[in-house]
Amino acid sequence: MELFDSHCHLDIADFDLDRDEVLVRARDAGVSSMVIPGIDAIRWDTLLTLCQSEEGLYPALGLHPMFYKKHTVDEDIRQLERYLSEKSPVAIGEIGLDFYDVQGGTNAAGAGRRRSGPGRGAKGESIQYEIFEKQLSIARDAALPVILHVRKAHDEVLQRLKKYKVVGGTAHAFNGSVELAQRYIDLGFKLGFGGMVTYEKSTKLRELVKMLPLESIVLETDAPDMSPTAHHGERNSPEYLPEIAQVISEMRDISVDEVARATTNNAKAVFQL
Repeated sequence: MELFDSHCHLDIADFDLDRDEVLVRARDAGVSSMVIPGIDAIRWDTLLTLCQSEEGLYPALGLHPMFYKKHTVDEDIRQLERYLSEKSPVAIGEIGLDFYDVQGGTNAAGAGRRRSGPGRGAKGESIQYEIFEKQLSIARDAALPVILHVRKAHDEVLQRLKKYKVVGGTAHAFNGSVELAQRYIDLGFKLGFGGMVTYEKSTKLRELVKMLPLESIVLETDAPDMSPTAHHGERNSPEYLPEIAQVISEMRDISVDEVARATTNNAKAVFQL
C-alpha cells in the first residue's frame, strides 16, 4: 500500500529530535511521499534542505496567512520568485486567507502548537489580501498548483481563484459544504482530509467525505497538528496517515487499498509528479 501525505510540516522544530525515526516509521507504514508546505520565508532554506536530502519529500514554498505580521512582503515575494527558478518547488503554499477570530491562546481548528490566530481587522485583512494575491499571481505565471489555507474566507478566496486562474491545487483541511466543495473542484482543486475525519463527533465532515467523488480527495496529516482520535493530545505524525485512510475506507465501504491508490494518484496528479 502506497500512501501520499499531501500536507505535512515535517520541517518544523517539533520534529528536530526524532525526524529520521519519524520518517522510517512513516515509510514502514506505507507513506512513501509527502509534500512539505512552507510557512514563512525564514524557514524555506531548512525545508528545501530536508527535501533535497530525503527521497519522496517534495517542497512547497509560501507565506502562511496566519503569520502575516512576520512576513516582509516585498522582500519575501522577491525571494519566492527567485526560489521558483532556482529550487523548483512543486507548489506555492501554504497560502490563503484566515479571518478566524481567536480569543487568546491557540484554537482547536488547526492552530496547533506552532500557530496563533491573527484575529480579524481591516489592517490584517488588507495585508492578507495583498500577500495572497501576489502569490496567486506568481503561481499562475509559473503554472504551479497552490496549497490553500482557508478559514472564514471561502467566498473571498474563490473570488480570487477565479480572477487569477491558477492551475488548481489542494484545499487543505477542507470542512465546508458539498456545494462549496464543488466550487473548488470546478476550479481544479482536490480537497484535503486528515485527522478530523477519524472523530465520530465530526458528523458533517464524515458525511461530506462519503458524498464526494473519490477522485477529488487527497489525504493529509498536517503534522504535527490535527492528530487522529487515537493520538488525541499528542504530536501528530505522517506515520498515522494509514489510520485516516482506514476510516475513509470504512465510511465509503471500499477497501483501504482502493483509498490509498486513488488518493495517491490524485496527489501525484495535482502536484504534477
